[in-house]
Amino acid sequence: MSDVKLSAVLRTDFGKGAARRTRREGRVPAVLYGHGSDPLHVSLPTHETYLALVRHKNALFEIDVEGDVKLAIVRDVQVEPVRREIEHIDLLLVKKGEKVVVEVPVTIVGEPAPATMHVIEQLSVQVEAEATNLPDSIEVDITGLTAGTVVYGKDLVLTEGAALVTEGDTDIVIISEVRGPVESADSAEEPAEA
Repeated sequence: MSDVKLSAVLRTDFGKGAARRTRREGRVPAVLYGHGSDPLHVSLPTHETYLALVRHKNALFEIDVEGDVKLAIVRDVQVEPVRREIEHIDLLLVKKGEKVVVEVPVTIVGEPAPATMHVIEQLSVQVEAEATNLPDSIEVDITGLTAGTVVYGKDLVLTEGAALVTEGDTDIVIISEVRGPVESADSAEEPAEA
């Protein structure tokens, strides 16, 4: 059912200094919230958490908080801009069967017709789906599409039980004609040799 199983440790110290100590110990500070409960401050193993975030865009986390197992999805990840290390994660508590809205990346497959190119207008779309069945990405097959073709949100093929939240008439991908280099008027009218 769950993509990722992690063991969490409750945190009692807060603030920048405590967060730095947690990261030095090989753990990442996180907070679990939702369903009207008080936020639960925990730390997660850095390496396993990083791998889960890289492999699954919308991973369902099964988090064991000292014997109490909770289901959660990632709501926000704060990353240090230079070293690209995870600094903090916000996790939203979910229940089996509950529907949530998530941002799902669009992936292009195939090649359009010759002498055309594709322009991605939306890198991701919002989708409502069951928390236990969230899509990692949505594929858009552009194989053989001709110039002037537009793939709209309503044209996307979603997993069973998922519904598009993004407007159906939103442009996702546009196929346009490739234009060659423009010839100047001088080069086009070269005088004929005598």
